[in-house]
Amino acid sequence: MHLSSFLPSLLALSGMAAALAIPDPFLEARQSSPAAGVVYTKCTKPGLFALAFDDGPGPYTQELINTLNAAGAKATFFFTGTLYGCIYDRAAAVKAAYSSGHQVASHTWTHPQTLDSMSVAQLTTEMQKLEIALVNIIGVKPTYMRPPYLKTGGNVPTAMRNLGYRMITDSVDSQDWNGLSVSQSEQRFKSAGPKTPDGFGHISLLHETYANTVRDLVPRLITWAKQNNLKMVTVAECLGDANGAYAKGTGGGAQKC
Repeated sequence: MHLSSFLPSLLALSGMAAALAIPDPFLEARQSSPAAGVVYTKCTKPGLFALAFDDGPGPYTQELINTLNAAGAKATFFFTGTLYGCIYDRAAAVKAAYSSGHQVASHTWTHPQTLDSMSVAQLTTEMQKLEIALVNIIGVKPTYMRPPYLKTGGNVPTAMRNLGYRMITDSVDSQDWNGLSVSQSEQRFKSAGPKTPDGFGHISLLHETYANTVRDLVPRLITWAKQNNLKMVTVAECLGDANGAYAKGTGGGAQKC
């Protein structure tokens, strides 16, 4: 057989080899993205600061969004379904957070104290009830969650891995929940410094349900971040996952709690 008859096959094989040698950026992004069922406490890059708020939506959510937007800061809202009233009754604030480019994430439906002693089935119900509500309100479901009371033991990792959630705690706790004054909370951030001991950015723990946190502490932290040349970003962006904060989900059902 003439050599020319082999050329198409050789070229095809060569093309396949070249294709195999070319990195697939989408595959690499999936492989390098934060893993479900794993706890993340800090950013994966320096120079970033993730403001992250628990327990809303509450009476100060819109006010907080306005403050963040005016400062050009992005933040993450770990919302619940029923802790400060029904999430459907505060749907406008949830939509405002999402449409402003802040990250909407899960803090469970009822904020149970016994999260780490619940069964996988119970945990799944807690997460999916909030998923349905968020799909109804903003059209997508989150892929990030912060467990109430930072309880990451028991069946929590298994349930979150099954559901595709990354678990977030913190590297700096404002302790606004523990009766600290605004000045004392601010000092905790100053003492921690603009980066973790190993040089990465902080993920904070704050609560949007306290007026003093929203109206006094947050402006101080924005000033502190700017003085230290920190970019205020969402938790997903802080973990190098800016496009992976949400997934498709199914809504429906009665829109009430």
